[in-house]
Amino acid sequence: MRSTILHLRFLFSWFLMPVYFFALAISPNLNGDRLLWSFVIIHLLVYPASNGYNSYFDKDEGSIGGLKNPPPVNRSLFVAAWLLDLVAVGLAWWKVNSIFAAMILLYGLASKAYSHPAVRLKKYPIAGWLWVAFFQGVFTFVMCYAGINALPLENLVQTKVLIPGALASLMLLGTYPMTQVYQHAEDAKRGDTTISLKLGVRGTFGLVMGIFSLASVLYAAYFYTFFEWRFALSFLVALFPVVVFFLIWFYRVWRNEEVANYRNTMWLNFLSATCLNGFFFWLFWETSHINQL
Repeated sequence: MRSTILHLRFLFSWFLMPVYFFALAISPNLNGDRLLWSFVIIHLLVYPASNGYNSYFDKDEGSIGGLKNPPPVNRSLFVAAWLLDLVAVGLAWWKVNSIFAAMILLYGLASKAYSHPAVRLKKYPIAGWLWVAFFQGVFTFVMCYAGINALPLENLVQTKVLIPGALASLMLLGTYPMTQVYQHAEDAKRGDTTISLKLGVRGTFGLVMGIFSLASVLYAAYFYTFFEWRFALSFLVALFPVVVFFLIWFYRVWRNEEVANYRNTMWLNFLSATCLNGFFFWLFWETSHINQL
């Protein structure tokens, strides 16, 4: 039981939470019950289920995201992952609506396709990279928006939803390779040719720096266009600690690739998630009394 709970990695949801808070910040149809249930379903059921399912088939012996020394997995983890997914779909249908439930179901299936040996998209560098960026980015953004607002399907496929969703995917294109940078030996042992393994340590840092630079400019342009200039400036200020940490770490990695390790990766993830969560929640607080979009 202890092994199963550890591999569900509930605290890892903190790193994925910015997408939810971004969707919350632009939501026009707020309701306390939907906020509670959509948040619980996504962060305490869906994400842990995905973590557990991935861990069950990876059987990592080295550090993984949110777990420095993962214990051996057992069958109970597989059962727990499926159970959490089924409960998530049922609660989404009961407490929100059928559209949200359908998206929760589809996200769970996509996550399983990423990890299961029969498909194992994780072993393909480009396909796996794009798969994660799409489903943890724009798809999750729309899913969060659907859960928070409970709107008809046609209200979910509008530019005011898809543009910020696309920005979330762009950020994931940079975030995801960085989570793989210390796992090259483990991935190679399993035959998973990840995008980070393909690029190498320095290549991964170069790709991430380029994507984050582009993402920062486009996020700032989005907030300037759809909100006010102060939100664009505040976004860049919020990211400043992340940029400083990344550049210092990149300099150290260039001199010694061994510092591209679990500890530094988790610090970057924690700093990035904390800054983004803080900014998006502040954005929600500032704009919740009016419909900006």
